[in-house]
Amino acid sequence: MKLTTQDRFEDSQITETIGLVRGNTIRARHVGKDIMAGLRNVVGGEIEEYTKLLGESREQSIDRMIAEATKLGADGIVCIRFTTSSIMGGAAELFVFGTAVKLKK
Repeated sequence: MKLTTQDRFEDSQITETIGLVRGNTIRARHVGKDIMAGLRNVVGGEIEEYTKLLGESREQSIDRMIAEATKLGADGIVCIRFTTSSIMGGAAELFVFGTAVKLKK
């Protein structure tokens, strides 16, 4: 599956627009990791626990979007965008969406 944030691929032609595809995940913070993150907040530097949490969330969301596009018979996804929203204290949604397309080289 080809992916891009652009509206087209340089090496392929879009032959059909299938439609919107999306993937999301909602993650809650872990109390133990919050303690480490709080300590790191005092001394400064990257909060690696949250970096890892968000990285895993992005990957899972992308995987779910690709699975939806694959079911629809897509070869690629263009115009990919990410957004986040707070669901409740300590939990957030990571949402990714794009347009599924058929491609010809």
